[in-house]
Amino acid sequence: MEIKRKKTKQINLGRLKIGGSSPISVQSMTKSKISNTAAIKGEIKDLINCGCEVIRIAVPDGDAVLCLGKLMDQGLFTDVPVIADIHFDYRLALDCIEAGVDGIRINPGNIGGAERTAKVVEAAKKNAVAIRIGINSGSIDKKILKKNKGILRDSMIESAMENIRIMENLGFYNFKISAKASSVLDTISVYRAISKKTDYPLHLGVTEAGPMFRGSIKSSVGLGVLLAEGIGDTIRVSLTERSVEEVRAGYLILSSLGLRAMGVDIISCPTCGRTRVDLPEMVREVEAMTEGIKDDLKLAVMGCIVNGPGEAKDADLGIAFGKDKAALFLNGSVIKRVEKNRVIDEFRKELKKLVKD
Repeated sequence: MEIKRKKTKQINLGRLKIGGSSPISVQSMTKSKISNTAAIKGEIKDLINCGCEVIRIAVPDGDAVLCLGKLMDQGLFTDVPVIADIHFDYRLALDCIEAGVDGIRINPGNIGGAERTAKVVEAAKKNAVAIRIGINSGSIDKKILKKNKGILRDSMIESAMENIRIMENLGFYNFKISAKASSVLDTISVYRAISKKTDYPLHLGVTEAGPMFRGSIKSSVGLGVLLAEGIGDTIRVSLTERSVEEVRAGYLILSSLGLRAMGVDIISCPTCGRTRVDLPEMVREVEAMTEGIKDDLKLAVMGCIVNGPGEAKDADLGIAFGKDKAALFLNGSVIKRVEKNRVIDEFRKELKKLVKD
């Protein structure tokens, strides 16, 4: 099966193109306080190293604008676009645009109405800055909510379409849309409806998805359904966890659907009574040795002879454990059989040969 993506308009976020035939990009938002220079710089570097393609930073006040400007002056965003996340005060958006950000996220529910939105749009147009219309289920304009009798789905859709009209009436088209809910079903329903009504690129996400385990599952279900239907041009997995984990989760979701290939895909069996080794520990060791590898590789760690050899043969490199020894497979062929206590070391040696310098 091959997913056929919906063809959307293409926008420019700095040097990154979103929408059209561009790859679905993975983004995250920093968790560190922008005033903590060492922490925020370290987090930005970690995000870039793990493949994050868009970095969003909260800008709650004027001091944050100054801090963001200093980070940009230091060249931290030379290779990745930066988005200023703005709520409540439209003047912060104007200041960030003046400082040189690549994009602005505004929330129509709290930015202060069409007149203030227009001021942000005019500044963005003048400076070739992209805008995300960022609609959240928890902060819908009260007038729209009242009109739709409190129904979140209908209110979110109307808010999206109303703000699209505002942008178009101002002659501004370099924008994308998000419409996130904490409910997976609401998120799916709203994005489906908006996708039918417009061709602007969509930023997908389940907002406030939760901690690592629950949040990854909710995001995988919500984003996975939409992506499988060809909907979505950029994604953020919102987790109560380190920002690099959001990026890893995002790539795993895209990789599982065949939409992006970046990094190692590890397949391993769930284990059963036939398993003669501590397979979870073996998998953890393989995960540790592959962290940071960006080569597109499929690795297999299989616990017994029932499915092990067949699954391992399908991988670029694999281990299949037998009764006394373990077999190493390379591109479908057994290259050696070794003692179980040596197999991880042998696996590491073969992996180094596969990884590009």
